[in-house]
Amino acid sequence: MNSSIGYCDYGPSGPVNPNNWFAVFTVPRHEKRVEEHCHVRDLESFLPLYQVERRWKDGSKKVLQLPLFASYIFVRIPQGRRISVLEVPGVISIVGGGRESLPVSESYIHFLQEGLRQGKIEPHPYLTAGTRVRIRSGMMAGMEGVLVRTKGKYRVVVALEMIMKSVMVEVEVEEVEAVREASHSYFC
Repeated sequence: MNSSIGYCDYGPSGPVNPNNWFAVFTVPRHEKRVEEHCHVRDLESFLPLYQVERRWKDGSKKVLQLPLFASYIFVRIPQGRRISVLEVPGVISIVGGGRESLPVSESYIHFLQEGLRQGKIEPHPYLTAGTRVRIRSGMMAGMEGVLVRTKGKYRVVVALEMIMKSVMVEVEVEEVEAVREASHSYFC
């Protein structure tokens, strides 16, 4: 990660950096290599890495640093330097709508950096209303249904197909996990 940050303007709260953060889509499993190439090219980059302990088949344990977002890193550039990022080996594209890239807010990058520094962030599957999920804890643990959002709260609709009835259970989003479409519960 390049630590030199150049400020050239001042706003009401201090220096304003004219550069924006952008999400960069990389070749799978090349995030660290892309970040190294960015550093060599003096492109400020941020690769969010989290630590996870893995146990190997031989019983040994090892702490790994893995990308928080597989196949993505963040770069801070002025809009005019898009080409220099796209020329980095392993970069597929800059996330955005066509010719205009969509910037990532400075506050979101700061949130990621601070959360990772404190060890309070880990990846979680992207869940939206309509996603098929499994309840992981509580008296309904193991039940599968569809995640819905009603009145600002998450609920899982669990169907009992044999009588063609459903119930809706209020859950915390941390209590559910995404389910592959091929998986079916006895009660769903």
